[in-house]
Amino acid sequence: MGAASSRLEKALGEQFPEGERYFGLENFGNTCYCNSVLQALYFCVPFREQLLEYYGNNKSTGDGEDNMLTCLADLFSQISNQKKKTGVIAPKRFIQRLKKQNEIFRSYMHQDAHEFLNFLLNELVDILDKESNVREPCQNSSLQKNLNGPINGQLNGTRKEPVTTLVHRCFQNSSITSCLKNFSSTETLNADDKFFCDKCCSLQEAQKRMKIKKPPNILVIHLKRFKYIEQLGRYKKLSYRVVFPLELKLINTVENSDLEYSLFAVLVHVGSGPNHGHYISLVKSHNHWLFFDDENVEMTDESMVQTFFGSAQEFSGNTDNGYILFYESLAEKS
Repeated sequence: MGAASSRLEKALGEQFPEGERYFGLENFGNTCYCNSVLQALYFCVPFREQLLEYYGNNKSTGDGEDNMLTCLADLFSQISNQKKKTGVIAPKRFIQRLKKQNEIFRSYMHQDAHEFLNFLLNELVDILDKESNVREPCQNSSLQKNLNGPINGQLNGTRKEPVTTLVHRCFQNSSITSCLKNFSSTETLNADDKFFCDKCCSLQEAQKRMKIKKPPNILVIHLKRFKYIEQLGRYKKLSYRVVFPLELKLINTVENSDLEYSLFAVLVHVGSGPNHGHYISLVKSHNHWLFFDDENVEMTDESMVQTFFGSAQEFSGNTDNGYILFYESLAEKS
């Protein structure tokens, strides 16, 4: 990594952001799924700043057992306080806690990055909820607001559900914009899909519509690129072309407002199936795009994002596809 670090510093030169750190993460045996997610979260600046604030407010207490929140905060603190601008860090403490916390991640098998992301965010929310019950409301609330976003399922009324990510099925030659339109379109429930009405105790036709109740500062979109094929008896990767813009407008998706978001990270799955392959991430930091591949960190061009849209052909040798997208609200940045 030494030569790569010096190349990165030379490439940025005087444009190297003051106080910023670009560090690769050591791979402990198929932990690329974890490393790629951690890089995306680290460069989610509001989340990082609030996590570091949490670390600063809690490190002096030194009580209690390690958990996913304290280990993640400690890792982010290690990176941000490095004397060098670039290099490699071993997230050993975090990986050890992850394996202790969830047996799914204890093996050296290939893991799903989205499954890990959901587990991690849900763990952080649970820990903060428990802490808020025993402490007076304090800095936890600012961190929590970036981890939850209520969604309204309108079904002859309103039901609220917490979400951390929006999940979309992949269709050939589609776009995130069209996926979001489908997400918030009205669906009629009839025939076998009728809705059971508690008031009249019978099945009734109903109209169903999904909308984001409160727009999150950070919007995470997961593209479902793995589909179970009964004839094959296994999951198959869908390398379909799905265009995701650098600037995303949420029109008629959020209640009472239309919002704009800016893409700041793309997590890419490399490989032909869910049980093998590799994860990398592209991250935007201070108007520069960076390529993170475990220990390796390099500068890249904005146009590289387009190479991960997918293939317009049904069968293609290109298996490097955008899998999880991270957007930040432009209102939050202004």
